[in-house]
Amino acid sequence: MILNKLIYLLPLIALLIYETNGVEDKNPEVGANRYTPDWKSLDSRPLPGWYDQAKFGIMMHWGVYSVLGLGGEWIWYRWKVAHEFKDYFGKYVKPGVTYQDFANEFTTELFDPNKWADIIKASGAKYVVLTTKHHEGFTLWPSNYSWSWNAMDVGAHRDLVGELSTAVRKAGLRFGTYHSLMEWFHPLFLKDQSNKWKTNEFVTNKINPEMIELVEKYKPDIIWSDGDAGAPDTYWKSLDFLAWLYNDRQDEVIVNDRWGGGTACKHGGFYNCKDRYLPSVVQPHKWENALSVDHGGWSYTRQFGFNDYMTTYELISQMAQTISCGGNILINIGPTPDGRIIPLFEEILRDIGSWMSVNGESIYGTNPWTHQNDTVTDKVWYTKKEKTVYSIVLFWPKNYDVILGAVDHNTVQSIQLLGTTGNLVFKAHEDKGTVVTFPFVSPDTLRFAYVLKINFK
Repeated sequence: MILNKLIYLLPLIALLIYETNGVEDKNPEVGANRYTPDWKSLDSRPLPGWYDQAKFGIMMHWGVYSVLGLGGEWIWYRWKVAHEFKDYFGKYVKPGVTYQDFANEFTTELFDPNKWADIIKASGAKYVVLTTKHHEGFTLWPSNYSWSWNAMDVGAHRDLVGELSTAVRKAGLRFGTYHSLMEWFHPLFLKDQSNKWKTNEFVTNKINPEMIELVEKYKPDIIWSDGDAGAPDTYWKSLDFLAWLYNDRQDEVIVNDRWGGGTACKHGGFYNCKDRYLPSVVQPHKWENALSVDHGGWSYTRQFGFNDYMTTYELISQMAQTISCGGNILINIGPTPDGRIIPLFEEILRDIGSWMSVNGESIYGTNPWTHQNDTVTDKVWYTKKEKTVYSIVLFWPKNYDVILGAVDHNTVQSIQLLGTTGNLVFKAHEDKGTVVTFPFVSPDTLRFAYVLKINFK
């Protein structure tokens, strides 16, 4: 009996922790303290409030791997280490061609940063995270620490990070930088790895100065770290970097949790935990669901067909579940090597934006409610904003009636369906539940998911 009560109380305890850990603070006093390079001190930093208010961002995987459009962003490793795609490389790649040669074809000649910013803004996203450098080591900015292996020296001959950061900020969006710690084939990385991380020449001479350069040059609002290769945070000097970042740079910068082996879901600003992380209940710490529109990868892939991509409905469903449980959602797309967002991705993003233009008040600036999903009806998720509760219904009810078991009809003053005018008819369901009658409008008028705005007495 005691165990059953504890199980019932766990979500409520997590909700209380969520609402008191600084996440709801619109303007936390960030930067007032000096942080020391240890997790106890660094983890005490309040999360800047803008991130939780924003809820929704777009991620972009873009690099030399986009040229091949095969095997995703891990293609170099899959080719040279896992020895995959032998038939393809044997038939279409000339003998003697190296992976580095493909950088010459990363031309980005059709890249229009303002058009990208327009598409992203139209999606309803509030921030952008660009892969400034993935595990291949190729930087999308003219890094002084990646000589001849960056987008200014080879291929595009452009500062892609600079151009996109300027465009998205001009559009009123926040800009974030994905940055890989490891580089598969860098000699210094391989040397340190062979020494079982007892040396750190790679970090001292390459990664640490490179990250400082990235921060000082572009002042990212988010630093999305990845690729620790199982090495501890002490090897990566992550604690020293974060203390410097928090103490001496912009107060509103946000970081994730991938700073060394064992730090994910334990330390950092917001938690990624793992790709496509989607818990079913509210968490005590701010978290993010990073997922890709592609079912099978994160970068542009030529061989994918229509069914290899998530639908707009599936993405909005993920968004509803994520926001209801207190997370942010980061939806990834992979641009082409010539610099385009393919029409399918643009259509999906604009469709999400169309839905957000009607229903965005149920997403932006909201918090988890007492119930994350309904107690009676499946595919119904809840958010709240002050005294208003939003019920995100992921289907159009066949008989126009939907049962909300989590909503006590005795406490309800009025219910509206966002995108329509007037109040809806509702009545009691059994002891405390509520039956809401949808209006007689075509479900095609409102698409994908339907939001009930519930005002209480």
